[in-house]
Amino acid sequence: MITIKPKKGHLLFAEPSIIGDSSFNRSVILLADYNAEGSIGFILNKPLEYTLMDLVPNTNSKFKVYNGGPVEQDNLYFIHKVPDLIPESIEISLGIYWGGDFDSALSLINMGKITASDIRFFLGYSGWEPEQLEKELLTNSWVVTKNIYKKSIFKKKDDAFWKEKMLELGGDYSIWSNAPENPSYN
Repeated sequence: MITIKPKKGHLLFAEPSIIGDSSFNRSVILLADYNAEGSIGFILNKPLEYTLMDLVPNTNSKFKVYNGGPVEQDNLYFIHKVPDLIPESIEISLGIYWGGDFDSALSLINMGKITASDIRFFLGYSGWEPEQLEKELLTNSWVVTKNIYKKSIFKKKDDAFWKEKMLELGGDYSIWSNAPENPSYN
């Protein structure tokens, strides 16, 4: 499928052909950075069985933690939409920010000033070396789209996000939207 050129803030939807890849099968990724040095993104629709309080001892937050991707899965990352509350945030685009002062974020979460609809945490990230993502696009591994959801992307249902996009794309994608995640189970 012909898609737009990727850029920071765009979304990557895994092509149905990515089967058997536990990290990327049916993934929806927000590109947090895209430049000549490579790309970084976070998988938005793969929650883990952990909550923030399982990983960070000085919080009582039950916010979901997501699998951000296969790189550095021993590190915790976050994106959010409250840069006025979290110093040192880096704008991705459309009111979505990456990182910032982690201690400030935790303190505000513990005080109830930041809610789960404001922030999302990830173990690891998805990363591509220079030109690696472009090569994957040439092999039809990803569909690139603009983030039409803007800040409301935090409200998308994890288990339906990928399927909704496949139905929207139509054609053969519609067929894949209803196929089991592992076609051998069909």
